Amino acid sequence: MSLARAARSGGPADALPASAVHAFSRRTLLAASGLALATTLAACGRTSPVSGPSDPSGPLRIGAIPDQDPEVLQRLYGIVADALSGALDLDVSYAPVTDYAAAVSLFRTGDLDLVWFGGLTGVQARLQTAGAVPIAQRDIDADFHSVFVVNAATGLTPSDDLALLAGRRFTYGSETSTSGRLMPAFFLREQGVDPDGFPGGPGFSGSHDATLALVASGTYEAGVLNEQVWTSRTAEGAVDPAVVRYARTPAYSDYHWLLGPSAVDRLGEDLPDRLTDWFTGLSADDPGDAEVLELFGAGSFIPTEAANYDQIEEIGRDLGLIN
Repeated sequence: MSLARAARSGGPADALPASAVHAFSRRTLLAASGLALATTLAACGRTSPVSGPSDPSGPLRIGAIPDQDPEVLQRLYGIVADALSGALDLDVSYAPVTDYAAAVSLFRTGDLDLVWFGGLTGVQARLQTAGAVPIAQRDIDADFHSVFVVNAATGLTPSDDLALLAGRRFTYGSETSTSGRLMPAFFLREQGVDPDGFPGGPGFSGSHDATLALVASGTYEAGVLNEQVWTSRTAEGAVDPAVVRYARTPAYSDYHWLLGPSAVDRLGEDLPDRLTDWFTGLSADDPGDAEVLELFGAGSFIPTEAANYDQIEEIGRDLGLIN
């Protein structure tokens, strides 16, 4: 089994080579010991003393919004940290976070340097962090989509008519997810559906995988998640037959890497260019690069800039998700 397949499967740790598990375990233990404290302090607007941004010898600290199963994310970003460390000759550590808001807070305080954000959380983090720089996005992020799903018991069949979802028990993903809340809410409203008007109010599952599970169980009759997760889980045979793909949204820009200014201060002014060059230079023809690209479900990474997320900022402000 390749590392990419092991990462996506969320299977047991022994699916990875022992050397990879050992190296990643050291990083995770070190990172996790600080992140529990860092998350609490970040919520209070304070910086963690553990490998904080004032430490000039500290590693490049990478993180990601927790949009999928935590075990999948730990393996994915552990492998990315190893690849990035070897390619750029940097000490790179991955630190998991508990929720989307924590990722934004820890980026703002400098406890995380380079974070894989969704479109909305990336805008939030950039607006709160002067000097933050978008580094790269995947080829698929320039043309990203969400999919609405329903429980088969509803009797609904695939359609472009989102109005038929009104009156159904409905769940989004995280409250600040671009593909699991922001853009679906926008498209629902465009078709005359109140995005907050579902019976009992909409649910918030917390992640795309959790949305699938809740719709499969019938806890919610319908929900929405990002298309990449839907495609990946479908290919793995991991989608319960009770879940039916109902509709696909129009395209929008989404996920991207965002670099904080404290990392540039510590590791050099050329760091943004080095990172962009590495990500955009990944080639599917190289086995090591192909491993990283497969982990991200991408054919390549491409350069990006803040202007690509202007639509997300506008919609976020309109929906009250950006002040």
